[in-house]
Amino acid sequence: MRRIFAQVRKELIQILRDKRALGLALVLPMTQLILMGTAISLSVKDLTMAVQDFDNSPASRELLGAFHQSITFRTIPFAPDRQPEEAFVTNEARAVLVIPAHFGRDLARGRNTPVQVLVDASDSNTARLIEGYASQITAGFNAANANGAMAAPVTAAIRYWYNPGLSSKKFYGPGMFVLVISLFPPLLATLAMAREGEQQTILQVYVSSISAHEFLLGKIFAFMLIALCDVVLLLGLLFTYFGLSIAGDPTPFLVATILYTFCVAAFGTLIGAAIPNQAAAMQAVAMGGFLLVFMLSGLIFPIQNIPVQIRWMSNLVWGRYYIDIVRDFLLQGGGWPAEWWKVGIIGLIGGIFYLRAWLTMRRMQLAA
Repeated sequence: MRRIFAQVRKELIQILRDKRALGLALVLPMTQLILMGTAISLSVKDLTMAVQDFDNSPASRELLGAFHQSITFRTIPFAPDRQPEEAFVTNEARAVLVIPAHFGRDLARGRNTPVQVLVDASDSNTARLIEGYASQITAGFNAANANGAMAAPVTAAIRYWYNPGLSSKKFYGPGMFVLVISLFPPLLATLAMAREGEQQTILQVYVSSISAHEFLLGKIFAFMLIALCDVVLLLGLLFTYFGLSIAGDPTPFLVATILYTFCVAAFGTLIGAAIPNQAAAMQAVAMGGFLLVFMLSGLIFPIQNIPVQIRWMSNLVWGRYYIDIVRDFLLQGGGWPAEWWKVGIIGLIGGIFYLRAWLTMRRMQLAA
C-alpha cells in the first residue's frame, strides 16, 4: 500500500503543479454542466404562429386568446388575402392558424367547427411538439365552451410526478452531470498514462520494484480523487442552480459514485496504457467517454427510441446505468430495490477495465 499511496501522491502533485490540468479537472466540468444543462431543451417556447381569422367573432377571438396566453406560441396577425405558405417561405412563422368564416355561429349551434393548423415540418421534432401543444389548447377551449350535451363522459386528470413543472434543467442536469464525470477524469488519466509512454518515462517504472497492480492502482486512485472532487462541485450546482434535491435513500448513489469514478479512471488508464500517444488516446476517450454516453445512455432520448440494430450497444455503455442511478437519487427515490443491479454492473465494468489495463501492463511484473 505504501507504493500505491506514493504513486497517488506523485500524480496529484503533478496535477497541482499544472494549472491548465487543474482547470481541466475542476473548472471546465462546472462550466460544461451549466452550459449544456441549460442550453439543451426539447420544449418549445415563444414559437411564432401566424393567424388568419376569417370570422372575427367573439368566439374566434377567445380561441386566439387561448393560443396567445400560452407560453408556447406568440401569435401575429396574417393578412387574409395572403397564402398561408408564404409565412413559411419568408420565415415569418413556424405555424399558421386558420379560423374559418361562421366559426362563432357554428359553435353556438353545436356544430363541428374545424380550424386548420398548418405546421412547418422541416424540423420534424418541433412539428410534433407544435401538433401536441395545439391539440391541448383546442381541447381546453372545447372543454371550456362545451354545454351539457356536448360534454365528454370521461375526462382525464393528469398529474406530473417527480418533475411537475416539466423543467428541462431538472431532466438534463443529472444527465450532463454523468456526461462530465464520464469525460474529464478519464481524459486526465489517459493523458497522464499516455505521457509516460510517449516520453519514455515508463521505462523508469519498468526497472523499479513497483508491480503493475501497484502502478495502476496508484494512477486510478489519484484520478478517482479528482473525479470525487468534481462530483462534490457538480452536486453543488445541481442542488443550487438546477434546483434539485435528494429524493430518497442516498446510499445507492454514494456506492455507485465510488464505483463509477473507479470505472472511468480505469477506462482512462486502460486507453493510455494501450495507446502511448496523447493525441490518439484523447480521441479514443472522447469516443468512449463522450460520444457513447451522449448517444446511447438515454441522456437525450429514451433508449427505446434507438434503432434496434444498434440498441444492444447501450447495454455496454457504463454511463447508461449511472444516469439511471443519479436520476433516481435526485428525482424518483426508488433506492436499492430499483437500482442494486445497476450498481453491480458498474462495478463489473470497472473490474473489466482494470483487468484489461493490467493485462496490458503485466510485463512490469517481471521487474518486481
